[in-house]
Amino acid sequence: MRLDELVRYLDTYLRVAELPDAPGAMNGLQVENDGEVKRVAAAVDASEAAIVAAAERGCDLLLVHHGLFWAGAQPITGRRYRKLRRLLDEEIAVYGAHIPLDVHPEVGNNAVLARELRVEVRGEFGEYRGIRIGVWGELTETREGLRERLEGLLGGPVRVAPGGPERIRRVGIVSGAAAGAIAEAAAAGLDAFITGEGAHHTYFDAMEERVNVYYGGHYATETWGVRALAAHLEERFRLPWEFLDLPTGM
Repeated sequence: MRLDELVRYLDTYLRVAELPDAPGAMNGLQVENDGEVKRVAAAVDASEAAIVAAAERGCDLLLVHHGLFWAGAQPITGRRYRKLRRLLDEEIAVYGAHIPLDVHPEVGNNAVLARELRVEVRGEFGEYRGIRIGVWGELTETREGLRERLEGLLGGPVRVAPGGPERIRRVGIVSGAAAGAIAEAAAAGLDAFITGEGAHHTYFDAMEERVNVYYGGHYATETWGVRALAAHLEERFRLPWEFLDLPTGM
């Protein structure tokens, strides 16, 4: 498939031009190749390890949630040189989608995780630069039962700040580092809030706001979007893909 055709589709499907984001996200095509896409690699991060793995597997498009340019303009030296050199030598394009892949109602991190948890989504949640990037919905579960469900899905330990009720009926989800939304969760009347990570003080925020907060890991809560998007591309364009699982433990 032609790279330019795929990029046009992704830009429209993910509403890249419409959604706010951090300047360093640089959503969309970040590195081009010779113009053809035959095999897609999906990864959470555009790390050197992901680029090497994509090359070893013969992929010519690396689809990521966290792209290459978070630090802004930097000299192309050291690790930045190694990554760019490998991409160019191997003709691997890079497409990044940060907030567009959090907020998407079909393949977004939050929507997919909600479906996997069998949350009945009722609305949007999680304010970011004038938009809501997460979801909230209904789920009847105990505090411990939700932790066990999450650990089964995320494949690792989930930390809980048990500030809310033992019986959960309303839950919000914002993947990644969104513990700053605890007060918003309380104001929305949520019993539980699921995110990836938070600073030390957010434990006390949860306890004092009377909300159960689940910290599932930044990486673990953000594998869902790139995998769902790659599967969508396979279904629509018959592009084979694989997920490069490179967990950080964070």
